[in-house]
Amino acid sequence: MLETIPELTIAQTTGGALTDPAAAAAIAVGLAAFGAGYAERGIGSAAMGAIAEDEDLFVRGLVLTVIPETIVILALVVFILA
Repeated sequence: MLETIPELTIAQTTGGALTDPAAAAAIAVGLAAFGAGYAERGIGSAAMGAIAEDEDLFVRGLVLTVIPETIVILALVVFILA
């Protein structure tokens, strides 16, 4: 006769990568870096346009361009702690 097998989730059948905290942290760092790059794309182009109009806006444009990069730094801290 046929035996029934209890349903298992993917994590229970494969194990390893799906349950590894380091893999989850690596995905978090990658997504944070992607998001920061996407944000810097718009900020950088706007900052360069503003600097072309008025050179006194250089420091403000530089600071606003660097702010999204702090997200990646915080994500790396999480990765190191995981």
